[in-house]
Amino acid sequence: MHSTITCPNCGHKKDEIMPTDACTYFYDCEKCKTVLKPLEGDCCVYCSYGTVKCPPIQKGESCC
Repeated sequence: MHSTITCPNCGHKKDEIMPTDACTYFYDCEKCKTVLKPLEGDCCVYCSYGTVKCPPIQKGESCC
Protein backbone atom coordinates (compact mmCIF):
# COMPACT_ATOMS: atom_id res chain seq x y z
CA MET A 1 0.00 0.00 0.00
CA HIS A 2 1.45 3.29 -1.10
CA SER A 3 0.80 6.86 -0.03
CA THR A 4 2.53 10.07 -1.04
CA ILE A 5 3.48 12.16 1.98
CA THR A 6 3.69 15.93 1.46
CA CYS A 7 5.73 17.94 3.95
CA PRO A 8 3.70 20.94 5.14
CA ASN A 9 6.91 22.85 5.81
CA CYS A 10 8.65 22.68 2.41
CA GLY A 11 6.15 20.93 0.12
CA HIS A 12 8.46 17.99 -0.65
CA LYS A 13 6.54 14.88 -1.76
CA LYS A 14 7.67 11.29 -1.40
CA ASP A 15 5.94 8.04 -2.24
CA GLU A 16 6.16 5.65 0.71
CA ILE A 17 5.04 2.11 1.46
CA MET A 18 2.81 2.12 4.52
CA PRO A 19 3.24 -0.53 7.20
CA THR A 20 0.15 -2.69 7.57
CA ASP A 21 0.79 -3.69 11.18
CA ALA A 22 1.77 -0.42 12.90
CA CYS A 23 1.12 3.31 12.90
CA THR A 24 3.81 5.70 11.75
CA TYR A 25 3.78 8.46 14.35
CA PHE A 26 6.97 10.26 13.27
CA TYR A 27 8.27 10.94 9.76
CA ASP A 28 11.46 12.80 8.82
CA CYS A 29 11.22 14.94 5.68
CA GLU A 30 14.28 14.06 3.63
CA LYS A 31 14.48 17.57 2.14
CA CYS A 32 14.07 20.01 5.05
CA LYS A 33 14.58 17.50 7.92
CA THR A 34 11.34 18.54 9.66
CA VAL A 35 9.96 15.79 11.90
CA LEU A 36 6.28 15.38 11.07
CA LYS A 37 3.80 14.21 13.69
CA PRO A 38 0.09 13.52 13.19
CA LEU A 39 -2.29 16.44 13.38
CA GLU A 40 -4.70 16.51 16.32
CA GLY A 41 -7.37 13.90 15.80
CA ASP A 42 -5.30 11.80 13.38
CA CYS A 43 -3.60 8.55 14.34
CA CYS A 44 -0.53 8.71 12.10
CA VAL A 45 1.41 10.80 9.58
CA TYR A 46 -0.27 9.03 6.65
CA CYS A 47 -3.69 10.16 7.85
CA SER A 48 -2.43 13.74 8.26
CA TYR A 49 -0.07 14.24 5.30
CA GLY A 50 -0.56 11.31 2.95
CA THR A 51 -2.67 10.89 -0.17
CA VAL A 52 -4.06 7.65 1.28
CA LYS A 53 -5.11 6.99 4.88
CA CYS A 54 -3.37 4.20 6.80
CA PRO A 55 -4.56 0.58 6.30
CA PRO A 56 -6.52 0.25 9.60
CA ILE A 57 -8.50 3.43 8.89
CA GLN A 58 -9.22 2.22 5.35
CA LYS A 59 -10.66 -0.98 6.85
CA GLY A 60 -12.84 1.01 9.27
CA GLU A 61 -10.79 0.03 12.30
CA SER A 62 -9.03 2.20 14.86
CA CYS A 63 -5.40 2.77 14.06
CA CYS A 64 -3.48 2.16 17.24
